Amino acid sequence: MNDVRCVAPSGDRLGEGPCWSAREGRLYWFDIKSRRLRWLEPASGEAGVFDLPMRASAAAPRTAGGLLMATELGLAVLDTTTGRVDVIQPIQLEPGFRTNDGKIDPAGNFWWSTMDDNHGERPGAVFRTGPDLVTERVLDGIHIANTISVSADGRRLYLADSRKGVMSVHDTADLGKVAELANTHDEDGTHDGSAIDAEGHLWNAHWGGSRIVRYAPDGRVDRIVAVPVEQPTSCAFGGPGLATLYVTSAWDGLDTEARARQPLAGGLFAFEPGVKGLALPEFAG
Repeated sequence: MNDVRCVAPSGDRLGEGPCWSAREGRLYWFDIKSRRLRWLEPASGEAGVFDLPMRASAAAPRTAGGLLMATELGLAVLDTTTGRVDVIQPIQLEPGFRTNDGKIDPAGNFWWSTMDDNHGERPGAVFRTGPDLVTERVLDGIHIANTISVSADGRRLYLADSRKGVMSVHDTADLGKVAELANTHDEDGTHDGSAIDAEGHLWNAHWGGSRIVRYAPDGRVDRIVAVPVEQPTSCAFGGPGLATLYVTSAWDGLDTEARARQPLAGGLFAFEPGVKGLALPEFAG
């Protein structure tokens, strides 16, 4: 347990948005700035990559097959057999903005965010797309929206503003009802992407902190798992029984000396945390 290993030395500039497809037995993740979508089949060890026509950052498997993706051109569908990408809902982002984090919730809604690509200098937004493909802009004023994970009962939205170093919990029935869950003001690094386990705890990648932190629902730190790279970016449960936690990472912004100290920066890592992940549905739209 907690033996962190590199399962794909992919060297991603900005690895992000891991998601598990139970139907395909694949873990998908993005290299946002290189416009790539990578995949790994843990059972066979096979791996591959799709070159994308735009920057994309978050995805969810679809009941109709393939992936729904949040991209800088809007919502798109990728055919995972051919690599074809079709934009199904064009959305005009502000100049200099791109999509960032995103995840499907237990009710089948796809949540995703936008951010200013200049380190979140201008605030971005959070969107929610239902199975009917109706997209709503539900939150504004978040500079770098990360984590975007909904509890199993659908009542709590966990959301981090990585620029401010604060993770909050919102009432999904009234997103204006919000409370601080945790902050990284006295720590190295800041909250990035997350995954919820079957016990309702939140596993969070600390960008700049070389660690994955498990938070209890009340914000208490339950466990810290060190990773061999400075910039872990996000995590997702996958594999048989959702017993493995996969962690993406990035080398973007590291100087030559820092990259030499961590040659696996940008790789995909995995470990067995001793608890299973929260099963998420496919997107029905």
